[in-house]
Amino acid sequence: MRRSLAVLAVMVAVVAIPVPAGAVTGWTEVGSDYARPLDESQGLATVTHGGSTEYRYTGIATVPADLSAQGWNHVGDPGAAQGWYVEPYQRDDRGGKLFRVQAPDGTWANYTHALESWEANNNSFAAVSPDARWLVGGEYGTMDRLLVYPMPGVAATDPAQNLPYASAIRLDHQVRDVQGCDFVGATQLLCSSDDPDGSLFGTTKPLLQVELSAPVGGSDVTGHVTSLGQLPLRSGCGGEFEVEGLDYADATLRVVVMSPSICVAFDSKTYRFQR
Repeated sequence: MRRSLAVLAVMVAVVAIPVPAGAVTGWTEVGSDYARPLDESQGLATVTHGGSTEYRYTGIATVPADLSAQGWNHVGDPGAAQGWYVEPYQRDDRGGKLFRVQAPDGTWANYTHALESWEANNNSFAAVSPDARWLVGGEYGTMDRLLVYPMPGVAATDPAQNLPYASAIRLDHQVRDVQGCDFVGATQLLCSSDDPDGSLFGTTKPLLQVELSAPVGGSDVTGHVTSLGQLPLRSGCGGEFEVEGLDYADATLRVVVMSPSICVAFDSKTYRFQR
C-alpha cells in the first residue's frame, strides 16, 4: 500500500539474507507463485460464474486511466462471490471511496461511498459475503472495526446514489494495517495484516481469523480476533516486507507478500495454503 516502484535500468547482484519463515497455525503452505510488482502487488480474487473460474489480481498498474484521472489513485484487495467482483479504490482527499463492480453478466458499474465523519478514507479491501448481499471493507491503521455496506449491484442497485454505510463488525481486539479479508464461511473471515510493530499479537505480519457472532447485515455484529501466526517472509533481500491482500476459494488460501527493497521486483510471492 505504501510502495512505489522505479524502473530498474541496471543489473544488480542480490546477496541472500535468511529470514525466518512464518508458521501459520492450522494451515500448511503448499506452494507459491511469483507476484509481479506492477499488476499483482495489492491483492487477488477468484471469480467463478458460468462454469468458469478466473483468478484476478490488482496492482498499481491496474488502476483504469479514467479512474486515475478522477483522483482514484489506489486500488486495494478485491473480493468476489456468486459471480460478482468488486475492486476498492481510494483517493488522497476525503472525496469518498469507490467500488468498481462487475456483475456476473460482465457489465461494470462504479459505486461511490461518501465518508462518514468518523470514517478513514483508506479503502484497503473488499470482501463480499457468501450470499453476495453485503460488502465488508477496511481502513488502514489501528482499528477496532470493519465496515459493512449493502452489496453494490445487488442490495444497492443505483450507481448514481451514495452507497451508504450499513453496520460494523465490532472487533474484540484491535488490528493494525489490515490489507485484505475474505470470507471462509458466513461467520468467519481470514485477514492479512501488514502490522510492522508486533505488539498487538506478539508477531509482525500476522494472519488473523475473525469469528463473527452472526452473519453480517444491517446491524452490528461482534468479531472475535485470533492471530494464526506470522505469514512467510522470505526473500533474497533484508528489510521491510509488505503483506498485501488475500483470497480464499476452493479450499485454498492465497496471500500476497511483497519483498523488501529491490527484491520486490524479483522474489515477491503469492503463497498458497490449505488446511
